[in-house]
Amino acid sequence: MTGSAAHDSADVAAVARDLAESEALFSRPRVEPDVTAAYGEHPDQVVDFYAPRGGLEGVPLVVALHGGAWRAPYDRWHLTPFAGFLARRGFAVANVEYRRGGDGDGSGGPVAGRWPETFDDIATVMDALPALVADALPQADPRRIVVTGHSAGGHLALWATARHVLPAGSPWRLDAPPRLRGVVAIAPIADFTTAVELGVCGGAVVQLLGGEGELKARGDSADPSALLPTGIATAVVQGRNDIVVPQAVAEAYVDAAARAGEMVGITLLEDVGHYAPVDPGADACAVVAEELAQLAY
Repeated sequence: MTGSAAHDSADVAAVARDLAESEALFSRPRVEPDVTAAYGEHPDQVVDFYAPRGGLEGVPLVVALHGGAWRAPYDRWHLTPFAGFLARRGFAVANVEYRRGGDGDGSGGPVAGRWPETFDDIATVMDALPALVADALPQADPRRIVVTGHSAGGHLALWATARHVLPAGSPWRLDAPPRLRGVVAIAPIADFTTAVELGVCGGAVVQLLGGEGELKARGDSADPSALLPTGIATAVVQGRNDIVVPQAVAEAYVDAAARAGEMVGITLLEDVGHYAPVDPGADACAVVAEELAQLAY
């Protein structure tokens, strides 16, 4: 087989894997939460709580942020099987919804994210969680919180744990590091420069920040690679065969952390694409659960 033919074959296999993984994940029935609580007045400002199965008490809380390129058609419901899976593993889970893209950008599709509303919501819900959890999920131990997120949610998870290193004057900045055990970012859009170069999710990063003219000014407050070091334990889980958010994006973030003097662990999964790590039917999902457990306990 020639080099070109082998490359074409690999591309076909990657596309087939991506389709199979996405169909498997999005075909799973939603798992209803035990409690839903609002953290604002907008319909998307809600959190679904899942109690740990088996009547456990004092368990770690996993805060889960869904992906979908920050676009409105993709909501928290596709992550509910993952939330249910973690609850069966003995975690308490908070599955967060947040405001995403608007009606369209003139191209016929929804815009990725809203500035500043998407970031407002993540900051607000993270600040509100202790009180919400105390009321809705008393089984959770507020001293053992781990944040996780998939794809665009992986970006938001990294951002949520880096608010104490935001530029001075940012409305989202914290005076001290958040009280978290760590963050597990799953196939995250973690380095904006690399994501833009690769055209990840159809230019979603540029849309999230409000256009190319805002890349630099707003990127300094939104790009996880610009918000380092955080001093918070961070792990990245990435499929080697991910064609939605390629491995190069995660590796660029890990490299940026190293340059900032921080070590970020990265687990690269063979024969795994973009969706399997949050699909309870895939072995990759168990790897994510183990990473969460290592930080939480």
